[in-house]
Amino acid sequence: MKAAKESPARDIAQVGRGMLMGGADIIPGVSGGTVALILGIYERLVTAISHFDLTLLRNLRRREWGAAAAHCDLRFLVALALGILTGVGALGTVMNYLLHEQLVLTLSVFFGLILASSVVVARAIKSWNAPKVVFVLAGTALAYWLVAQPFLKGADGYPYLFFCGMVAICAMILPGISGAFILLIMGKYDFVTGKIREVTHGQITIETVLVILVFGCGCAIGLLAFSKILRWLLAHYHGETLSVLCGFMVGSLRRIWPFKDIPPGVEPDIRHSQYANIVPSSPDGPVLLALFLAIAAFLLVLLLEWLTARHAQEKVGGQ
Repeated sequence: MKAAKESPARDIAQVGRGMLMGGADIIPGVSGGTVALILGIYERLVTAISHFDLTLLRNLRRREWGAAAAHCDLRFLVALALGILTGVGALGTVMNYLLHEQLVLTLSVFFGLILASSVVVARAIKSWNAPKVVFVLAGTALAYWLVAQPFLKGADGYPYLFFCGMVAICAMILPGISGAFILLIMGKYDFVTGKIREVTHGQITIETVLVILVFGCGCAIGLLAFSKILRWLLAHYHGETLSVLCGFMVGSLRRIWPFKDIPPGVEPDIRHSQYANIVPSSPDGPVLLALFLAIAAFLLVLLLEWLTARHAQEKVGGQ
């Protein structure tokens, strides 16, 4: 995929998209890949990551800096990464507040966003047939089962930590599956994030460095390998791959269903706890507000899709 012509305005837009991805990563069950798909940059992101390959190394060895940057779409990745880091930092406090104080309303908005996004992806799949329907159902079933799995204690040792990094980073770029949630299931979320907090607080030990290094290597290898597989699938089996991704998004809705069975007097901690989904017994004010927000978010995504399509048509017509 050839990178689009860049400009300062487009760089700012990519930073903004990255901020939304970073903020969404804080929500359990929502991945940065989902937001990238909503924002229309998913395939470009996968292609850019997959281009960290031998061609890039060849360009770097020859000191062909411009060719190397163009090959991996470096300007796009840097702007997006800057936005993601900013989003995690700037929106982290806000999202933490919303998850604790306005859990139902926050999940309602993301439920509507992801449901509408799955509709958008489904509409992008051309020539529907029986195999594609099966892929959607399989993706839905897998994600629906996965997000309800109990959190494990996890094994000790660096090989398991390396494996966790590989799996979590692959999940992070898949729409509908949260990498942080996978780490929770594998029992290493608190361990890894704890080591990262130690570094940010200046508590650096040999063990801390080794943990982050091993986990980071797992993430890097997993990301590079999986991005190439995903890019190949999108190039050769585009409709089928989108079908599975659509299913992942639908199945993940189980995790962010807004109405949870949380014991009275207990502060909700949806990041580290699994709560049963419930259906409200009566449509009172808070329930109606949650439904309104979900519908508004759903319609917003469809409106943005329509505006994007219209802008693309006008651009083609004006050429």
